[in-house]
Amino acid sequence: MAAGGGGGRAAKSTTKGKAKNKKRHNKKPLSQHHLVSLVATATSLAHSFLSQNDLLLLPSQTLTLETLLSSTSTSLSTLLCFPNPPPQPPLRPPPPPLECWFSRFLSATSASRNFDSRWSHTFRMSEHSFSILLSLLSPFLNSTIPSIPPNFVLAAAIYRLAHGASYKAVGRRFGLDSVEACRSFFAVCKAVSDKLGNLFEFRSDIARIVGGFGWISLPNCCGVLGFGRFGVGGEVLGPNGSLLVQALVDSEGRFLDVSAGWPSAMKLESIFRQTKLYLGVEESRDLLNGPVYELGNGKAIPQYILGDSCFPLLPWLLTPYIRSDEADSFGSLEKAFNSVHSRAMGLVDTAFGRVRARWQLLSRQWKEECVEFLPFVIVTGCLLHNFLIKCSEPMPDDNIKSLREEELPVFHGQVDESGERMRDVLAAHLSRVSLRR
Repeated sequence: MAAGGGGGRAAKSTTKGKAKNKKRHNKKPLSQHHLVSLVATATSLAHSFLSQNDLLLLPSQTLTLETLLSSTSTSLSTLLCFPNPPPQPPLRPPPPPLECWFSRFLSATSASRNFDSRWSHTFRMSEHSFSILLSLLSPFLNSTIPSIPPNFVLAAAIYRLAHGASYKAVGRRFGLDSVEACRSFFAVCKAVSDKLGNLFEFRSDIARIVGGFGWISLPNCCGVLGFGRFGVGGEVLGPNGSLLVQALVDSEGRFLDVSAGWPSAMKLESIFRQTKLYLGVEESRDLLNGPVYELGNGKAIPQYILGDSCFPLLPWLLTPYIRSDEADSFGSLEKAFNSVHSRAMGLVDTAFGRVRARWQLLSRQWKEECVEFLPFVIVTGCLLHNFLIKCSEPMPDDNIKSLREEELPVFHGQVDESGERMRDVLAAHLSRVSLRR
């Protein structure tokens, strides 16, 4: 009886289990169209979240989320090979100018004094510096694009430069279409080049420049000269092609002279000898012609600049000592000079690094079809870098990458004897200074 009763309970239990399993198996799986419909709904809700919180999120966050969300439906359709994919939820269309993101941003700024950090995150400068820049550029922007308020034109261009945003993404935030966003960007680049070109102060502020280098034990130095490299995709400049930018910087990291747009396949000496800097010293003789500096040991040194080892050694361009043989060793004079020289060359790397960190459009590889505009944008970035130093804006220190990922070739041409003598005079001075410390 006991055994029989137990067997009955077991049979009933088994029957219930089969029924449950049957119910599970009878549950229909989600159809592919239903799955995509759910994803589309989630995407629409995410867009709604963005539209309601875009003033609270950082630009990098909103741009990343927008990119991911806009590609979700398309990616799913391609992955699942639907012959007739369900319609995608459209992106929020560009709002009218009075309701766009920038209009709401301005309203939030005027309503809260604690909103200035948002200006710095969004436009890489404070509202005060933006206002100064706007006052300088407004006349040009009003005459160039009269149909769009100049503060919208400037803000849209700075936003693209700061975050590398597409014209479509820029337009969506500033109530513009893609064509207007493009026109605004290049109008601002032109205005910065025309109105702020005097911020390359090599000719106009030499006394300040020399004084700055004096504080770091480089008497009569007028700048540090080096190259920056900006990547370009495609084959127009060859494999791993890039554009080179020759730049002279001061002791505070300001750009004093910029010559942009040289293809990386060119010889560096050829680039150097075609720049206005070289021609201004060697041909017109209107640069580096100031008074000599008495070093206190009966020696004097004329005005000069320091240059990387890829440049030729000249009386006015002092490059580091280079070992002619691996077995050679430097003496104390050569070591003292090369140590100071190396620290000074870091000023060029840091200046380019800060430009890239602040203006992320310049840290990206450019498409080959846009390469003709890249030098123009680089000069704009360098001038705005100088402008923000003048406004006492804090410099970006995060994510500054060294530009010396690939060492430039050392110059092996004819040695200038006058250049050697000038370098030896300065090396002896630097050696004495280091011994006093």
